Amino acid sequence: MTLSTLKKVELREEWKNEASDFTSWLAQDENLHLLSDEIGIDISLIQTEASVGKFSVDILAEEENTGRKIVIENQLETTNHDHLGKIITYASGFDAEIVIWIVKDVRDEHKQAVDWLNEHTDDKINIFAIRMELWQIGDSPYAPKFQIISKPNDWAKAIKKSTTRSELSDRRLMQLEFWNQFKEFAVSKNSSLRLRKSYPQHWYDISIGNSKSHLTLIVDTDNEQIRCEFYIPDSKPLFHALLEKKEAIESKLAHELEWMELEGKKASRVKTVLNIDVSNSENWEKCFQWLMETAQEFQTVFANQMKKMKI
Repeated sequence: MTLSTLKKVELREEWKNEASDFTSWLAQDENLHLLSDEIGIDISLIQTEASVGKFSVDILAEEENTGRKIVIENQLETTNHDHLGKIITYASGFDAEIVIWIVKDVRDEHKQAVDWLNEHTDDKINIFAIRMELWQIGDSPYAPKFQIISKPNDWAKAIKKSTTRSELSDRRLMQLEFWNQFKEFAVSKNSSLRLRKSYPQHWYDISIGNSKSHLTLIVDTDNEQIRCEFYIPDSKPLFHALLEKKEAIESKLAHELEWMELEGKKASRVKTVLNIDVSNSENWEKCFQWLMETAQEFQTVFANQMKKMKI
């Protein structure tokens, strides 16, 4: 077997100009998806070069399904104080909850500053420092790699919130741990699901690549069940169009579905349920397996149906 050498490439060899080259490259859907996969947050572009007073942030985006604002600042050089100040200015200007600072390299003092901000802000503020890298094998095309240098510590923030404001009950701590372990399980199984950040809540949203719908996983300890839902936030026409294809959809899913128009509300959903004692952690692996497999089936069947309908 002949092995080749992995070679690191200077960023400026591919992107001469930070704004016109790198930001334009990153703003493309497939490249934002690469970044989304790395940090576990589904990123949807709003605008490049969005103005904040006399300044402009490289990329203004939002988290799919939640609408939380995201600011992305690119710096194809080593971090400096000027850009650290800018990301704080941009975050405040857009009331962003997620800040992503992409750089060539991170100085120790700036990693310490980002870590400090993550540790001393509440769970609504999340700052990532990410090293951008390019790699090449032999004469192959360059391969981009995002490497997280500093990120929010979700568990630490959850504990801090519970001790300072008494808002996080044992149940919510359990929910956070459940979703964190579910993510680890799904990743270990090479799941096709687009997994995002976990929160201490009974639901977990998963993007399926469009703004009109998403999947929602539910853990319900009171009723001793878990659920997988195809959730439509605000489109009754979409729900009715899919309802017309009910027979075709159900024939491809090995689950009993409940179609819920939710009369009087904007949202509608299609759900399936597994009855199981979720409070018993010995059942969690079975829960993870069912949630992952069911969500993947929902994702395939509903996404394909919507493509056929050109929705």
